[in-house]
Amino acid sequence: MRDTTLNAIAVVIFGMTMASLLGPLVHLSPALVAGVAATGLGVFTLDQLNLQGRIGNLITDGLAWFSPVHRQRVTYHEAGHLLTAILLDIPVQGYTLTTWGAWRQGLPGQGGIIFGFGDNFNDRLPNALTPQWLDRYSQVWMAGLAAEQMVYGDALGGDGDVQALRQLWRGLGKSDLEATVKQRWATLQAKTLLEKHRDALDALVNAMAKRASVDTCRELVRRTCAEFLAEFDDGLVGHQGIPGQNVFDGDA
Repeated sequence: MRDTTLNAIAVVIFGMTMASLLGPLVHLSPALVAGVAATGLGVFTLDQLNLQGRIGNLITDGLAWFSPVHRQRVTYHEAGHLLTAILLDIPVQGYTLTTWGAWRQGLPGQGGIIFGFGDNFNDRLPNALTPQWLDRYSQVWMAGLAAEQMVYGDALGGDGDVQALRQLWRGLGKSDLEATVKQRWATLQAKTLLEKHRDALDALVNAMAKRASVDTCRELVRRTCAEFLAEFDDGLVGHQGIPGQNVFDGDA
């Protein structure tokens, strides 16, 4: 069970306990209190069985979103993903910063980046699994966690990213040890890349907080990191082609 759902259940239980104690003073029916408690716990049980904790995430994220610190942390996390994807020429179609937005777009977690390969990418997937492809995507997956560590000294998000990387690695027949090594390598590489382009990361956070489009974010990165991108395109920083649309095509 996820921590967010556990916290939500704890809040429900605390509220019902207080209602039971104070109910007689304000003439609350014990049956009403019991009914509300049963309904609340039933909803969270359904959430765990069928919705993978989404309701708990929606509630806790909705409450947390009132905190400027929480909003900024989530934005830095997703900006880390987006900046790394753009710098490594990974196609991106969109992004979201909230659990509700992620749910609407079929993404797990409190936010997410939507890659832009198009509908026929799965048909080309076996040909895309090159070492260069895996290295660059591993860095993009770990870049959100790396951004939080760089800015705040720790990471509260990123569990879904780690699991996605591990699932891919297991699907390739690799061991958990190899997946852990790749995860640590990718996190270090992503953190190094973000540190080198910290100005671009901060500018991207400001733009994403205003819900700037992917095209606008991409153009911002192109202006801020022009020298790096020129070297990348020329193959001076390990550029290798990746199947799929070019992230700079403007088809976000």
